[in-house]
This record gives sequence, structure tokens and C-alpha cells, in this order.
Amino acid sequence: MIKRLLKLAILGNIMLFVLLLPLRAYQVPDKVILIITSYNPDIHRIQENISAFMETYKARNGRYRVAVETLNCKNLSEAYLWRKRMKEILLKYKNSPALIILLGQEAWSAYLSQDSEEVQHMPTMCGLVSRNTLILPKDSVGLRNWEPENKDIYADFPNYNIIGGYIYEYNLEKNIQLVKHFYPNTSKIFFLSDNTFGGVCMQAWMKKEMRKFPEYKLELLDGRQQTFMEVNGKIRNAPDSTCVLVGTWRVDCSEDYVLGSTTYMLHDANPELPVFTLSSVGLGNWALGGYMPDYCIQGKELANDCIDYLEYGTRKKVCIHKIPNGYAFDVKRIHECKVDSISLPKATRLVNRTVPFIEQYKYEVIIVASIIMFLTVCLLMAIFYISHIRKLRTHLKQQGEELRQAKDKAEESDRLKSAFLANMSHEIRTPLNAIVGFSDILANSEESNKEEKSEYSKIIQNNSQLLLHLINDILDISRLESRKTKFVYADCEIVGMCEIILSTVAQARRTKAEYRLESNVESLILRTDEQRLKQVLINLLTNASKFTLAGSICLSIRVLEDRNKVEFAVTDTGCGIPSEKAQKVFGRFEKLNEYAQGTGLGLSICKMNVERLGGQIWVDTTYIGGARFVFTHPLKS
Repeated sequence: MIKRLLKLAILGNIMLFVLLLPLRAYQVPDKVILIITSYNPDIHRIQENISAFMETYKARNGRYRVAVETLNCKNLSEAYLWRKRMKEILLKYKNSPALIILLGQEAWSAYLSQDSEEVQHMPTMCGLVSRNTLILPKDSVGLRNWEPENKDIYADFPNYNIIGGYIYEYNLEKNIQLVKHFYPNTSKIFFLSDNTFGGVCMQAWMKKEMRKFPEYKLELLDGRQQTFMEVNGKIRNAPDSTCVLVGTWRVDCSEDYVLGSTTYMLHDANPELPVFTLSSVGLGNWALGGYMPDYCIQGKELANDCIDYLEYGTRKKVCIHKIPNGYAFDVKRIHECKVDSISLPKATRLVNRTVPFIEQYKYEVIIVASIIMFLTVCLLMAIFYISHIRKLRTHLKQQGEELRQAKDKAEESDRLKSAFLANMSHEIRTPLNAIVGFSDILANSEESNKEEKSEYSKIIQNNSQLLLHLINDILDISRLESRKTKFVYADCEIVGMCEIILSTVAQARRTKAEYRLESNVESLILRTDEQRLKQVLINLLTNASKFTLAGSICLSIRVLEDRNKVEFAVTDTGCGIPSEKAQKVFGRFEKLNEYAQGTGLGLSICKMNVERLGGQIWVDTTYIGGARFVFTHPLKS
């Protein structure tokens, strides 16, 4: 009897467990933690934060499913689309998010720009964002000249359910104090910002904050309105009482990404100009220093705050954390600008400081040792197989004629592409060999003096710039050939533009040659793509200056009698161009002097730009006093 009752009890417990099992499954709600990123998750910074979040979340046994969506933000021209994409994502996950985490400025701004009141009540956290933000426009009208109002997360969004996150904030007051301390005679501030959302956001914040400092005149170096060359010209001609504050610098008005090495060029344009950075941009090569955020990976902390909120709610404090700021200075620039290092603020982080050789080059030493070992193994293998190779040589010679014939047929069908790749390989290899060679000398030479190291560094820098110019020219040719480059036509006053270009090239080249402008009209309005026309004129004038160390260089403008076109000519008194090479100079990688610095692509780009503008370009073979390049442009387009 007892055994029977025991069996019934066990059976009853099993049935009760089976009945309660579905109820237990419904205890965990079908909610998700929705992570919305500004950029593609493959981007290194985004990937690091998401990986750190997932590792921490998994380690703490998070109960909710995690979903990752991206706005895939790129150019500022798409800013009006970001809020639309955000709306689509929120509709996709309607009623399902337990918490929304926003990574990046663009995602944060797109979320705050939503019109729905439901958004305000949704619990949100943020990371990789600034305290200052903007409300995105609803369309693309006037986006190039967009002048948004600066918004403060703390002050301007009181109704939003922002439960936590990690933000950084820029501090203009601390940087102005640095300007006053080191350069008390400053009366004008240049603020550099680019054609990105972050640049526009910082510009709006800067204009608002500078009202606190009426003693300074603010001038914007705006990447939305100016090209890199125009910004470079402003820097070069800055008055003595000017100081630069750097914000962001990635994209100029042509929407081309500006490489980080361009800050070296800005430094070279005016080495004595004092420069401070609010965001760390330019630190290490251009900026003297500044007071800036200490950027860090936030994924782990976001995961911990997320779990604390979802598990404990208001019982455990979760708040918005401010990422601390700190002083950072470039030791090299301190010496160049003759700044007293004793007067630097306390707790200053120093970059480009001198470290022991072994510590400085330990990774290089490991790499060199690994390369030597690898080469030793390769040498032994080569010795082992050399006898076998010699035996095959006779057989290869017998088949050589057949292979040569097949090779000739293949090369004929792909001749132009092969020639281009061969020339490109040669042109890239030359500066790379210089960079690698002198880098090895710097790494392995302990006894070299400061002057020698400086000379080696200049050689490396010059070849780096040459390599950069070559890559930019190759990309330019590629875009022009594929017709991906969009020509933007507008009315342009040509005579004044030519005067500025001539003056800029003359200052940049610093030769003994006389630069002059000749025109048969005092003013001329021409409908053209100003940037492409400038590119042609700058290339022709720069080429002329390379081969005209003395004498004269003349830029002439002539409206032809039939009033159908304008003729531009660049004439120099240099070495001239042989008549047999007059047509070849417009080919790719063609150089009159193989030892002259340059990519050999400039004239080819000029020809493609002129033809796209509806004109023609040629070498005037009748001119014998040097070289004369002539091109035409339609008077009406």
C-alpha cells in the first residue's frame, strides 16, 4: 500500500512539473535590447564596443535577446535620411525593446529628432556621443549651408527617458585659457571643422560658446564650404595675432576623405602658427596641445549599466557618466614653438616624447629578427632547389617560344592596362623604397646625430607626400574615367580667381621666377566647375615652376574674337619641351625628367578635366623660349 502511494506521489509531481513548465517559459518576456549604431558594425571602434558589450552581457547571464541595427551613416548629404532610417528601425521593433542603446553621434541625433511621443518614454542609453547635439533636418534643401542650433542633452531634452550612458564634452574655456597663457597677443581665432555631422555639430557649439569671449574675433575654416587647398591658403596667410582651434577634419566640401597626413601639410603651410585641439585631431603632427576628452571603449560599462537597470530598475542607481577630459601636449611641437615646458598644466599627457631605443623599437627589432630568420630559411631552400631549377632551364627554353607567342597575344589584348599597372608599380615602389630604407636607418642607427635624423625624417615625409599625391592622382583618374566624378557648374569670376591661384603657387614654390597675369578683359564671368578648372591651372603652373627656377611664368586669359570660347595659356622660360614629346606629355606616367619629383599623372588629369569641361589642351610647339601649354573652355556651357 505504501509503495503504491509513493508511486502515485512521484507521478503527481512529474505531471505538475510538466504542467508548470510552459508557465515558467512565459515568465521571461519576449523583449530585446536594441543597439542602434551610427556606422557599420565592421568599423573597428564600433566592433570593439559591441564585442565588449556582448562579452560582459553574456558573462553576467543577461536574459534578454540583443539585436543590432545600423544607420550606416556616411556623408553629411544624407543627414535628412538618418531620421527616416531611425523611424523604420523603431517601427520594426515596435513594442519589443526593453531598452535602446544608441552608439555614435548620428544615431543619437536621429533618435532625438523623432516626432513620436512614444520615443520620449522609451528607456535609452547612449555611448560614443557628445553632450552637444543637433536636431536633423527633414529634407536636403539647403543642407550645404545648414546652420542648426546647438542642443544640450541635459538642458534641452528633459522629457526623454535617458537612464544612462557615457558622453564626452568639449571644453572651450580651458583651451581659451591655454591660448591666453601661451599667446596673450591673440585677437583672432580660426576654428577648423569639416563636412561631417560631427563637424557641423562642433561648429554650432563653437559659435554659441564663443559669445562668452567677445575679445576674440571668430573665423570659421568650414569644410562644408572650403576645399583643403583653400583651408591651406587661409592657414598660410594667417595674421600674426591668429590662433587655430581644431575640431574635426576628415571630409572637405568636395566630399572626398582628407587623409590624416594632410595635417602635416597644414603645419608646413605655417609652422609658427599656434594650434590647439579640442578633440585630439592634429595632436602628434600639427597641434601644440589642448584640453580634450580621454576617449575609451564603453561597451563593458554599458552592459553592466544595462543589466543593473533591467534587473534592479530604480533600486540601483544608473546615470549618465561624463568621460573625463585632460591636457595633452606634443613634445616636438613644444620645442618648435619654443614653449616653456615648466609652465604646462599639471597631469599633462605628453606625446612624441623620447623613449629608450629598445622600448621605442622593440616591435621593429622583433620584426627585423623574424624577417632575417625567414630570409635564412628562404636562402637554404633556394640552395636546395637551385640544382633542380638548372635542370628545368633547358626544358623551359624549348617551350619559351610557344609561351612567348601566347604571351604576346595576351599582352596585345590587355596592353593599356598592363602598361598602367607596370608604371604605377614603378612609381609607387620608388617612394616606398625611400621610406623603407631611411626608416631602417633610423631604426638601426644609434649613433646618428639629430641633424641626420631630421634629414632622414624629411626625406621620409617628402616621399610620403609624393606617395599620397600619386594615390590621389590615380584615384582622380579612375573617377574621371568611370565618370563617377560629378562636375558642378556655377558662375565664376575668372580673372580674380586666376590672380589668387597665381599668387598661391608663387608663394608655395618660392622660386626666383617672376609670376604675372595677362588678360584682354578686366573681368569675365564663366559658367564652369570652379574646382576642376583650378586643378588644371594649379597643375600647369606647378609644372612650369619645376622647370623654371629663374626667368618668368605667365598665365594669360584671352577671349577669342568669335566669342565662343576662352583661351588659357601658361608660358614659361624654362628648358622647354622637344617637339617629338609634345603629344606624349599628356600620357600617363610621362615625365620629361625621370629624376624630377612628381607622379607623371598631372598632365593626363588636366587633359581629362579640360575635355570634360568641353575644351581642348595642347602644347604650343611654335613657342621656342621655353614651354607653353594652351587650353580652351567654352564661353557658354
